[in-house]
Amino acid sequence: MLLFLVGMMGSGKSTLGKQLAQHLQVPFVDLDEYLEKRENSTIAQLFEQGGAARFRELERKALEAVVQEFRQAVVATGGGAPCFHDNMTLINRAGDSVFLDVPVEEILQRLQATDLRTRPLLANKTEAELNAFLTNTLAQRRPFYEQATYTLGGKVYNIEALLALINHK
Repeated sequence: MLLFLVGMMGSGKSTLGKQLAQHLQVPFVDLDEYLEKRENSTIAQLFEQGGAARFRELERKALEAVVQEFRQAVVATGGGAPCFHDNMTLINRAGDSVFLDVPVEEILQRLQATDLRTRPLLANKTEAELNAFLTNTLAQRRPFYEQATYTLGGKVYNIEALLALINHK
């Protein structure tokens, strides 16, 4: 089974995904890392070289490749991946999905503790600009995220909460 984690950047998809994959004894796939290896370029470079539209096309192709390559895995998507090229339909046809619904204030705190220069959509923004960007982006992306099979909400959750949710079918 494929299990996709979707949600905003900083929502914990990679952190929780690695733990879950280890617990389930299946591979963990970070879609952004998979894309970087596939294209031999960083996400920032891909955005810079081809713009957002080209990046989203490459991201779709990487998602299709992951679905073809893996029969069982936990996949952490990029924050925008579910929102383009009908990717949520592909995700939900290929397996189950979980929307990690974290409040903007918590995401802002988490992201400020990282190197924002590695995130093309956030680089060089002030705290107020970051907050406005995250709020607006989440509002635009929420309809796509809410198509997920499951939703896990709140500031803090762990692997046990996620397992309880997905095993409650």
